[in-house]
Amino acid sequence: MDLKRKLARLTGVGPGGKPATNRVATLTEPPPRAEDLARVDGPPVTPVDGVTSEASSPTSPPEDGAATARRGVPEAPSDTEPSSSKDPRIEALRRMLADWSERQGQTAARRGPAPAKPRPGPLPVIPQETPHGTVHVSETLLSPEHRHGTAPVAGALDVEGALVARLALHEELAGVDFQRMLFLDTETTGLAGGTGTVPFLVGLAWFEGRSLRVHQLFLRKLGEEAPMLRVLAARMAMSSCLVTFNGKSFDWPLLRTRFVLNRVATPPELPHLDLLHCARRVFKHRGAGTRLVHVEEQVLGHRRVDDVDGSLIPELYFRYLRGGDGSALTPVLEHNANDLLLLAALLGELVRRFRAGDGTAVLPGEDPRDLLGFAGVALRAGDHARARAFAQAATGGSGTVGVEAHALASRLARMAGEPLVAAEHLLQALVTARGFQAATLHLELTKLYEHSLKDLAGALSHARLSAAAELPEDHRRRIVRLEGRIERSTRSRALDLSARPPRSGP
Repeated sequence: MDLKRKLARLTGVGPGGKPATNRVATLTEPPPRAEDLARVDGPPVTPVDGVTSEASSPTSPPEDGAATARRGVPEAPSDTEPSSSKDPRIEALRRMLADWSERQGQTAARRGPAPAKPRPGPLPVIPQETPHGTVHVSETLLSPEHRHGTAPVAGALDVEGALVARLALHEELAGVDFQRMLFLDTETTGLAGGTGTVPFLVGLAWFEGRSLRVHQLFLRKLGEEAPMLRVLAARMAMSSCLVTFNGKSFDWPLLRTRFVLNRVATPPELPHLDLLHCARRVFKHRGAGTRLVHVEEQVLGHRRVDDVDGSLIPELYFRYLRGGDGSALTPVLEHNANDLLLLAALLGELVRRFRAGDGTAVLPGEDPRDLLGFAGVALRAGDHARARAFAQAATGGSGTVGVEAHALASRLARMAGEPLVAAEHLLQALVTARGFQAATLHLELTKLYEHSLKDLAGALSHARLSAAAELPEDHRRRIVRLEGRIERSTRSRALDLSARPPRSGP
């Protein structure tokens, strides 16, 4: 119960001398508590919260003056000015209410005028007649100069199929015409998948010349998916491949299920470039995860402002279906459009940076963590020259990244038949390596010195420092074998020297 109601019940009148009512103004700051009132000087306070005191209840019957006096509450006279205003409890309540009102006014003055609420409006999509029926569409055409963060969106048109195939570890993409690629991203009623999950927004984007057209298909009512799916199938028939982020595991399997459930012919599957897998391999050394927004901020330098949280999107759509304001879904369409722009910008940026490893471009200023990621991708793709260039550039990194870059550069040098260069990289890595990582490097040096450089003493020296990198029995056998080889080699050299004829004098 708030302070105004307590005061009205004690005095029997509301502010301005009007009869007290149960209507209470909404206040942003809570009124003083009952324990605060108990500290006010004066006679003990009889509870007035409507639960323990009958006199405070608006439905309690009137009492005579004697009964009122016995309860510790002065009897109000019959004139218009209530004598209860002399009650110290009421005076304390009035002072506290005045102080409270003053504080509220000061707070409101600091905050300034409250911003006006946006007027409700329709969802920013328009009905569009197609040969397959009516679909609801939001469409935008972006100029060739449009950038998403630091990367130009049209940079996706400058990719080469062979490089994309190596970057994605997907040879099928080598022959794809990336001028006709289709970017795809969906917003759904949930992330669990299955037949109960419905894609209510299918975002598509494709290039027209060097301009990017963003075409979003919106499901106005559940059960009206068929026209939307047929439009999607028609667009896929004109495209050379799909480009998504986690689309292989989520978006496309979900859409394929919707085609089946709505008895619409499923379009032939296109070559599929899933940038999630590329991002995981390249940016895995950053340690911040590979969520789309993380990649967007850290790689492209684009930070979304007032972006809707993905976990809230299903509820916003269900509110719309229950008759809510359509304009509340505008942030969802913006979120989806940004995801499509990110796909185009990220593809162009990844290929541009991967191309630099062919030696035709300089790699200064690149993040060593990403260089190490590109080196690992190139190695898995069998492009050893590119992998070596990236690994060499990444050796300037600090900590674990620098150690791993030297180790990878050593491996590639050894594969190229350069054991001395390989050993030098491992020795450089040992400068900062510690613990198990250092033991592993010592073990690699042991093998390199024994088998490639034929330096048994060097191999034994490093073997004695590699115990943590192998099983105890294996380590013991390695030490025994190397000691035996050194002993045999020493004895053999001694026998050779003794068997030589003495040198004749001059």
